[in-house]
Amino acid sequence: MKEKFDIIQSTCIPIAIDNNNTDNIIPARFLAFTTRDPKFYGDAFMHDIRYDADGNPVPDFIMNQAPFNEVPSRGKREIVIGGQNWGSGSSREHAAWAIAGYGIRVVISSSFADIHRNNLLNCFVLPVIVSREFQLELFDTVAKNPNAEVKVDVPNQTVTNVTTGHSEHFDINTYKKYCLMNAYDDIDFLLSNTDKIEAYEKTPSAL
Repeated sequence: MKEKFDIIQSTCIPIAIDNNNTDNIIPARFLAFTTRDPKFYGDAFMHDIRYDADGNPVPDFIMNQAPFNEVPSRGKREIVIGGQNWGSGSSREHAAWAIAGYGIRVVISSSFADIHRNNLLNCFVLPVIVSREFQLELFDTVAKNPNAEVKVDVPNQTVTNVTTGHSEHFDINTYKKYCLMNAYDDIDFLLSNTDKIEAYEKTPSAL
């Protein structure tokens, strides 16, 4: 979903699974569908860990436990705190579709698979890389208080544990930051610069 990024402050879903690969994030059988319905892919997010073979919720999985089973909305559960090496495995873009379709706007981890990280950005989900120490602090804070909030300041590229006040800076590609803050995909960006492109094409140096 295209939505401008500024400051996102939200409660979180802690998914403390290291090497949480794209087959966990969305099982391969969901890739055969041609729909681009966000809800379809959101319902498939972590499907085979969320549900058993009969389609019943797995009680022990965090996303099925209150209050972490809240549907993400403004200020609620829009942030996932993930384990190390989030999004490893195949490069399927559907994994990013599933996360975005579920309503997640930010995934925080100490490391991401590169292709998955780029797919997230293309789907208007911000991947935030923090230190291992900060990642563990966030998990600990949410374990003690499920309604603890994390603040992600995109303009200043900081992520803050609101409970402890601790913050870290995160990196993001300048172009992708601009696109997120303006709710632009690549085509939107080009269209926003139509006048500049047309003016350049009329200059002798462009010939």
